[in-house]
Amino acid sequence: MRIMLFGAPGAGKGTQAKIIAEKYQIPHISTGDILRESVKKGTPLGLKVKEIMEKGELVNDELMADLVKETLTDEKCSKGFILDGYPRTLNQALTLEKILGELPQAATYKISIDVEDEKIIKRLSNRRVCKVCGYIINLLEDGDLKSCPKCGAENPFYQRDDDKEETIRRRLEVFRSSTQPVLDFYKNKNELIEIDGDQPIEKVSEKIFSILN
Repeated sequence: MRIMLFGAPGAGKGTQAKIIAEKYQIPHISTGDILRESVKKGTPLGLKVKEIMEKGELVNDELMADLVKETLTDEKCSKGFILDGYPRTLNQALTLEKILGELPQAATYKISIDVEDEKIIKRLSNRRVCKVCGYIINLLEDGDLKSCPKCGAENPFYQRDDDKEETIRRRLEVFRSSTQPVLDFYKNKNELIEIDGDQPIEKVSEKIFSILN
């Protein structure tokens, strides 16, 4: 089982990826994981990545494709995987098609978790993080707590810069401009499964499991 998971920042993609990975015992692979793993292994590709990252530069599409191929052909992905954060662009999607074509045949699902931008902004802008242990609450669900339920710290919650409305809107703009063509590409091939992400986590999971089963 191969799953490509899409969703805007705050749509709940990361949460669902963890739930799916645990249920089906397949690795959840993000682009960050791919880069870190390649550097850790010290492969020829990993050494190239390390040099690029140490210079503060971005890994180009060609090298990223080689890294994705190296990761997906690893033994740990033999029973399937969840690919999170790749492809981000149409060019990457076309390259991934070729990579998957070289792998053994398996059911492949392209799933998009959809939530309206304004609802995402409301969801994310109400997140607060404990400065002591990193525990996350949401004012919409938890209220304005005066102590952390996890570590007990008093008045520890603050708003991260990337959870401020202006930053969220910029992140959403980047997502829409770069990833929407990818979603349209799969939609035009009748391969995109769209799921309403504006519902409780367990309901979204149930819908995904009903499709995968």
